Amino acid sequence: MTPSTVRVPIGRIDGRVTRWEEDLLAVEAPLEIRVGPRSLSVTMRTPGHDFELAAGFLLAEDIIGSASDILEIANADPNVVVVALSPNALIKASALQRGFLMTSACGICGKVSLESLATNRCPVLPPSELKIDAGAIHRLPHRLRARQDIFESTGGLHAAALFNAQGELQCLREDVGRHNAVDKLVGHALLSFGTPLRNSVMLVSGRASFELVQKASMAGVPLLAAVGAPSSLAVSEAERCGLTLIGFLRNGSFNVYGGTGCIGGLEEPQ
Repeated sequence: MTPSTVRVPIGRIDGRVTRWEEDLLAVEAPLEIRVGPRSLSVTMRTPGHDFELAAGFLLAEDIIGSASDILEIANADPNVVVVALSPNALIKASALQRGFLMTSACGICGKVSLESLATNRCPVLPPSELKIDAGAIHRLPHRLRARQDIFESTGGLHAAALFNAQGELQCLREDVGRHNAVDKLVGHALLSFGTPLRNSVMLVSGRASFELVQKASMAGVPLLAAVGAPSSLAVSEAERCGLTLIGFLRNGSFNVYGGTGCIGGLEEPQ
């Protein structure tokens, strides 16, 4: 298995004094995702939870709809994951004709045209029964940060986590790419037969962009929160598909883009 961290020699300069020592870095390495014999995607990721990454990616791209669509996931080598689909899987032929080449910075860089991007619009979510208190939402970033093990040692990874309605951490994944972290998180739930995630809150450590709204909605998540800012396309797509989007969740406050129906404990200003 490819390690998720690596030690490298560095010169640490303090004022005019140089000390030679080692630093711990997060690994960034390519992962090829194959569906049967077809190479579907190459993404730059932090090794670890690669099967979850592949499964979450296939769900987000609407290539599969549930864990039952997957017959087997295996490694062809440490950086190649092969997904065998179930004979009963209802797969859109056009889905497997798309090609994806992604860096760790972008979840939709591999879309070859605006038409292919349009085919992956977020589904409209059913009404959610999720209700999480605003006070619990304020505590989510601290709980996320406390469990970012690789970030703590390297300072170089994004994180995505799922919480229940009481604000309790259910699962956390880290990766050099924010979209990969979400795919790993969703893939974990998918392979555990836990999707759709209609009673979960998803929190991401950075900004909220369109592809994160897309991935959250494809997984059935009713509330996506981000420590950073949302993009305009993320907001408009969240509104269209009925997902509650929170941005700037830090320092005891947050912004809500869209309805507040999932949030309890709110008070009117004095």
